[in-house]
Amino acid sequence: MHTPITIDALRVIDAIDRKKSFAAAANELYRVPSAISYTVQKLEEDLGVEIFNRSGHRAVLTPAGRYLLEQGREILRAADTLSQTTRQIASGWEPKLTLAINTLLPLESLLPLVQEFQEQQPQVEIQILEEVFGGAWDALLCRRADLAIGCDIDSRPAGNFSLHPLGELEFVYAVAPNHPLCKERQPLSPETLAQYRAVVAADSSRHLAPRSGGIFEKQLRLTVPNMAAKIEAQRQGLGAGYLPKRQIEPYLNRGELIALTLEQPRPALELYLAHRSEDRGRALKWFVKRLSSEPRFQQWLKPAVASQP
Repeated sequence: MHTPITIDALRVIDAIDRKKSFAAAANELYRVPSAISYTVQKLEEDLGVEIFNRSGHRAVLTPAGRYLLEQGREILRAADTLSQTTRQIASGWEPKLTLAINTLLPLESLLPLVQEFQEQQPQVEIQILEEVFGGAWDALLCRRADLAIGCDIDSRPAGNFSLHPLGELEFVYAVAPNHPLCKERQPLSPETLAQYRAVVAADSSRHLAPRSGGIFEKQLRLTVPNMAAKIEAQRQGLGAGYLPKRQIEPYLNRGELIALTLEQPRPALELYLAHRSEDRGRALKWFVKRLSSEPRFQQWLKPAVASQP
């Protein structure tokens, strides 16, 4: 269906409203005043409404004209965004990039890089998801995310993915100083640990089978949404469990958490960056390069020793 409302006509009405006269609008748009008047008159005739009240010394919008302009400005903004995004895609920059970070890594460690990127490429929209266990892989597999940060190999789903080693995450089995496990003889056996409640972060996968780690058979659980909540719950004595060593070092140093020795300690976990192999956008490449070497991010991990699978 043909509409008389064009982008050009909306720009003319917008300029008249801001500049308060046809002549000033013509000057801003580098047109002669007669061309501005013709555009408005033609639109009024085609719509069958009066857009401007011309009885005074200034061009004043009628109620219908005000509504047209308010809605039209949304169209103008959308048109400008469309033009910018089209040029952006042609240059290789994605209009939006979604990052899924495993809760094993502190989300705040990612924010300085996001800030740096936005200062360089403000036109690219960034979305951050926090995922638990296989949730980062799940987000990548289901295209909820473009880059997964902190993936492990064991939960890797079938698919064509590119992986980049990040490093190894070390774990400590820790409890509050008043937890009864502190009085048990160490190293602690699985049978002893199974008698006490574990704090676990719930797998955020939506399509992949949910997983858990460091849980013993028949052990009661307190389930929390992410690693920050798990650390806090264990610090308050609500349960026991493995925690990322470098994240809880301040609590260990202050005696707010106590590291326990186990008969079967959990080995370090190799973590990776992962993305779909066919994705080659410039924003994606920027984050892969920086996350692989950024010191503020790497401080949570031991240097990577494994090559890409």
